[in-house]
Amino acid sequence: MPPSPPQHRILFSEPIIAGRIEQLARVIGGDLPSGFAPVVIGLLTGSFVFVADLVRALARGGVQPQVDFLGVGHYGEATQSSGMVTVYKNLRVDVRGRPVLLVDDIADSGLSLHAARAHVLAQHPLWLRTCVLLNKPARRTAEVATDYVGFEVPDVWLIGYGLDAGGQGRALPYIAILESDQSTT
Repeated sequence: MPPSPPQHRILFSEPIIAGRIEQLARVIGGDLPSGFAPVVIGLLTGSFVFVADLVRALARGGVQPQVDFLGVGHYGEATQSSGMVTVYKNLRVDVRGRPVLLVDDIADSGLSLHAARAHVLAQHPLWLRTCVLLNKPARRTAEVATDYVGFEVPDVWLIGYGLDAGGQGRALPYIAILESDQSTT
């Protein structure tokens, strides 16, 4: 039997998350340059749930993006950042001359998003914007633009909706505060 998720309390419920994603999709859809096929790039692994729901919301608004994933990381299985960002999965889609939306689950230190943004910019997209479901500015150590933000969050460890703590809690359908933590990210 798989281990149960760590002790937690819900911060954002499923309906709250779904409603905010619909709002984000409307704004993003309105901002996309017309006449170009956009590319949505999710940062692995945590963003996969958010990317899926955001792409479906964009499609309901008439935007049909191509989707790819970029693997960058500095946590591994730990709950503390190593500070070193590595690209472990590159893009398969050519983004040159195309509008790109770079999507991450959370901007905390900003290291992953900063590195991913630089990686994508080197491939000369027409337009590049970032979208994060969660923004934790108290933890920021790298300068990074967050063009679209779902929610501002406190300086605590969060799990659920793709976010994990040492590999646990990623499948929870909501976002929760890890009870055993008071701010370790």
